[in-house]
Amino acid sequence: MKFTLSWLKEHLDTDASVSEIAETLTDLGLEVEEVIDPAAKLSDFTIGKVLKAEQHPDADRLRVCEVETDEGVKQIVCGAPNARAGITVVVAKPGTYVPGIDTTIQVGKIRGVESHGMMASEREMELSDEHDGIIELPSGEVGESFAGWLAANAPDKVDPVIDIAITPNRQDALGVEGIARDLAARGLGTLIERPITPVPGQFPSSIGVSIDEDTLDGAPYFTGRVIRGVKNGPSPEWLQKRLKAIGLRPISALVDITNFFTFDRNRPLHVFDADKVQGDLRVHRAKGGEELLALDEKTYTLTPGMMVISDDRAPESLAGIMGGEESGVTEETVNVFLESAYWDPVTIARTARALRINSDAKYRFERGVDPAFTLPGLELATQMVLDLCGGEASEVVTAGAVPDTTRAFRLDTERCSSLVGMEIPAETQRATLEALGFVMDGDMATPPSWRPDIMGEADLVEEVARIASLTNLEPKPMKRATAGVPKPILTPMQKREQIARRTAAALGYNECVTYSFIDEASARLFGAGTDATRVANPISSEMTHMRPALLPGLLQAAARNQARGFSDLALFEVGAAFHGGEPEEQHLLVTGLLVGRTGPKDIHGTSRAVDVFDVKADAEAVLAALGAPERAQIFRDVPEWWHPGRSGRIALGPKKTLAVFGEIHPKVLKAMDVKGPAVGFTIWPTEIPEPRNAGASRGALEISGLQAVERDFAFVLDAEVEALNVVNAARGADKALIEDVRVFDEFKGGSLGEGKKSLAITVRLQPRDKTLTDDEIEAVARAIVDKVGKATGGTLRG
Repeated sequence: MKFTLSWLKEHLDTDASVSEIAETLTDLGLEVEEVIDPAAKLSDFTIGKVLKAEQHPDADRLRVCEVETDEGVKQIVCGAPNARAGITVVVAKPGTYVPGIDTTIQVGKIRGVESHGMMASEREMELSDEHDGIIELPSGEVGESFAGWLAANAPDKVDPVIDIAITPNRQDALGVEGIARDLAARGLGTLIERPITPVPGQFPSSIGVSIDEDTLDGAPYFTGRVIRGVKNGPSPEWLQKRLKAIGLRPISALVDITNFFTFDRNRPLHVFDADKVQGDLRVHRAKGGEELLALDEKTYTLTPGMMVISDDRAPESLAGIMGGEESGVTEETVNVFLESAYWDPVTIARTARALRINSDAKYRFERGVDPAFTLPGLELATQMVLDLCGGEASEVVTAGAVPDTTRAFRLDTERCSSLVGMEIPAETQRATLEALGFVMDGDMATPPSWRPDIMGEADLVEEVARIASLTNLEPKPMKRATAGVPKPILTPMQKREQIARRTAAALGYNECVTYSFIDEASARLFGAGTDATRVANPISSEMTHMRPALLPGLLQAAARNQARGFSDLALFEVGAAFHGGEPEEQHLLVTGLLVGRTGPKDIHGTSRAVDVFDVKADAEAVLAALGAPERAQIFRDVPEWWHPGRSGRIALGPKKTLAVFGEIHPKVLKAMDVKGPAVGFTIWPTEIPEPRNAGASRGALEISGLQAVERDFAFVLDAEVEALNVVNAARGADKALIEDVRVFDEFKGGSLGEGKKSLAITVRLQPRDKTLTDDEIEAVARAIVDKVGKATGGTLRG
């Protein structure tokens, strides 16, 4: 958002300097990105007087001038046709940088005659395009600063331009008046408020307006009027200068007026050539397939639901975004229809994004303009059209109604201290809100219509603190509620997040923070992409859905790194994924991804492709750090984006999933342009049961002084029997004594025959209260054989 200092002073009565204003704006949250001060570029130019001007001996178009400067009389060679004795000029002495020609003046010889400087034209100092001759000043003392002379005699020539960054919640600051209001509330001046006098209609409008019933949610309010007998020539110099200063190109008086109010009051307008409009104007949603040649000379094909303004023939304007070329005004225009309307921000944003149009009107409407200023804005613009272009105005025609934005919140003056730590008197808080346009009724504050971002009591405190300046905030130690050891601040789940991050980083993974939004195609690869997680107002076509998992973001990061030559990657992320659009429809995940090879690449090292066992070990390490039970089971059923034969699901029973690990499915890698191999894991920290001694720092250490006993068993099984079933059956033989069961060998073929295999396990027995006897050990061994036989049909190998 750009504006000039003189423009600001039309809304703010202040003596503050441009540097004071810039510093205050940044402190108010309207960060100043740049201050363009023309006077700063002219600080080295001074005023001089030509005492003598004689013809150059070797050039017909050059004159040798004697110029009185603050450093005495200097000889300057000049080629300007108006260089003559007696005139007051602007001098660039040696060492002065001249911006218009990007040159630093030096002492030199021109056609053999020495020259000690230059007399400048307006274009050479970037004051205008005038370059027919050097500047002739009507006044000024020799040696006086030219910048100072301009400030006193032609302030518009050195009017500073301020460029501020606007956050999405401060749409009111997209108008100069809104910026002035903030500065006035801070006390940097007084807001200049001018009454708006309605322009009486001289005749009924020849163009009517209507809004389709099913369109009122996207176009609640539309106003307009016909102005006939206008003369659409160039706009006056003051208006052209103002628009040029902020980077806009003056077009014609009518168009420049609409651009002026867009920036002056954050009130975009549009003007139709009334003689080109057939019948009345109708606001409606496009059926799809309609075409519109817009003012940017591009033809747009509309899709169903887009908001348009049509006459009886065809669409004439993309509502709130851009007008049509066919009904645009020209120098021949004599009758116009001036439009001021309020449009739904989401509708405007969706249409503009679909058509890839960016305009000043769209930029403002998608952020929200003041709905209550719709008709007053029309009245102000009407008066300016009459003043600059002449003509007479019709009666106002309207459709719809101003949306009701009324809401009130209680101002708790004590919360300023508790929320931001600032002690601000209650009366000062109320006065601050009133200065910002809030209506106070006791402790109830009603936000003005131009502040849709105020949505609760905390927002009131934020406004008060912002105007008071957060630079006044003093750090204070927090008071303890009770003596002794304070209660833990982090919740158990927050602690798990920390542990997961530290463990994954210790395992060699690099943490990523990816967007919570992904494109629809990627979402569908991971079982989502439905309307339940579709974003209503996406910031781009690559971010249309809430992510159903963390893997898509990590795979996209891997693809970007591979495209830049980094092929071996270890990435992880801890964050939320979403299975719906409601606040409670999200879940915490820990996801890791390995791509490429592991180990050193030199000839002396060992380098191999990453595989499923790498991520299995890493997933188990993170689970162990999070306190997951050791006796979890591994199942084969996994989601479709995992490789079906090289993946597993770690769970406590069939339904309680703790983690999934394995290779990423080749079709997913191909779709996301990732070159494999790629393996990963995903952990659900919330599914891990809380330990019984969750309040203690760690569990009690249990050490038995009795000798453990290990026994080996080899079972002959059908080849398709899974080792996990054997391990689980053996563990169930005696849960009190059996501490661990491990598989250490598998054998197929030989005397076992087709379809059979031998699986060998080691069972570790740990007595608790007494040494085991041989009979007790044998009893457990028989129970193990019996359990495995019943569960798998296996027999003890002879």
